[in-house]
Amino acid sequence: MLDTGPLQGAYRALLDAAATVASADDPSPAPPDGEWNADQILAHVSLVSAATIAAVAGIAAGAITTYDNRIALDAWTIEQSIAHAGGNAGLRDRISGQAAALCALAGGAALSDAELSTLAPARLLSNDTLLVDQPISLRDIVTGLAEAELPGHAKQLLALLPDRSVAEATR
Repeated sequence: MLDTGPLQGAYRALLDAAATVASADDPSPAPPDGEWNADQILAHVSLVSAATIAAVAGIAAGAITTYDNRIALDAWTIEQSIAHAGGNAGLRDRISGQAAALCALAGGAALSDAELSTLAPARLLSNDTLLVDQPISLRDIVTGLAEAELPGHAKQLLALLPDRSVAEATR
């Protein structure tokens, strides 16, 4: 059984950070060179969440499953996700729904320990750097989302605020 409490908390913190940025005096602050703006960060998170839901559902269905985040890094796909969701508020709503779905699918008795231990070939990149190119258990995929991916993007969102002290206070 997988405790989804940390995953729920990580999504909540990310969505709180996104709402803080959206309600700031400048809701679309310019990111530092080479970084994403708030909508691009949220679109990326939405795409990663969708890929994680697909991996969980695939393993639950007994399908051969892979986990690859490259599409969630593609600029065109990110912009299409922003447009399809209707912008920042739509992305936050989409992520909230994805969080609920993922926690429902991955938590409780929805998946057996054997399913959570299933290895999926994974390829994960960040800033054009290959981080993972090996099989990862479904449990580790979900745990990595809760422990690293979502908190990292929450911090990235808060770093967009013009007053860094506000970002520090909301951590």
